[in-house]
Amino acid sequence: MSEIGVVAIGRNEGDRLQQCLKSVIGRVRQVVYVDSGSTDGSVKMARNLGADVVDLDLSIPFTAARARNAGLERLLTLCPDLTYVQFVDGDCEVVEGWLETAQQALDTNPEWAVVCGRRRERFPEQTIYNRLCDIEWNTPVGEAKACGGDALMRIVTVQKAGGYNPALIAGEEPELCVRLRQQGWKIYRLDAEMTLHDAQMTRFGQWWKRSLRAGHAYAEGSSLHGQPPERHWVRETRSNWLWGLVIPGGAIALAFLTHGLSLVLLLGYGLMVYKIYRYMQSTGLSNSDAALYAGSCVLGKFPNVLGQLQFYRNRLLGKTSRLIEYKGP
Repeated sequence: MSEIGVVAIGRNEGDRLQQCLKSVIGRVRQVVYVDSGSTDGSVKMARNLGADVVDLDLSIPFTAARARNAGLERLLTLCPDLTYVQFVDGDCEVVEGWLETAQQALDTNPEWAVVCGRRRERFPEQTIYNRLCDIEWNTPVGEAKACGGDALMRIVTVQKAGGYNPALIAGEEPELCVRLRQQGWKIYRLDAEMTLHDAQMTRFGQWWKRSLRAGHAYAEGSSLHGQPPERHWVRETRSNWLWGLVIPGGAIALAFLTHGLSLVLLLGYGLMVYKIYRYMQSTGLSNSDAALYAGSCVLGKFPNVLGQLQFYRNRLLGKTSRLIEYKGP
């Protein structure tokens, strides 16, 4: 795979990073690992495995977007003639055969800028939160609007688009894909296994923080590209405002004036759960998984809207948003 380089990013990923790097070292031309302030020996371990390591400057706020840009810059310094870059998160293992499949897809489709495949949770049975991630990763096969953190990209297209937006604390991949598509490039989800991910989500609080971060990403993404014709994440942000704030706030605020009749609005949550449940059933999910996913989508409106409020509060006050991390304590 002489035309491919790999950029892995991470912070305190431990054994997961070791699995990640071992899955690509020796299979591609060059592997670069970008570390965002790890204290668990990740840097030493990565170097011992043979990866080139970039230590991000601690004085500048960390973002995954900034790490990927730094990794690509270093990769091209080492191997300026590379054609493709596989971005991968440090908690993911690239499955055997993916790189060959992905390169062939880009080789034979010159109008494609990005290809991604099926990311799976390594231990979906351990917690309901891991299972939710596994369901979320199962995106439709075919032309797509965006990819996630793991994807093979045509380097020249990433450069022409200006790389990732380093200011974004989340949602940086869809935002880059918006700019790629605006330049006429296509994003494609292949029907192929790509990576194994280890979310290690064991607590409700982790799920809540992750959903809050998603809400922040929705708000920031729509503020950047919400105008027609793209209308990036406008529908999602409006839905969060409606179900996470307007309906519950209005139902409770008007309860006294309406002698409690306004609380009937809250029945809409049950209807939404049912509609999502039936749709997910139609995609082949089991009854239990469909119910789990439907419930999480509706409950997630509340942390989502808090994330949106956090984004607009910070923008109003002129503050830079800080990372919202769900892993760890």
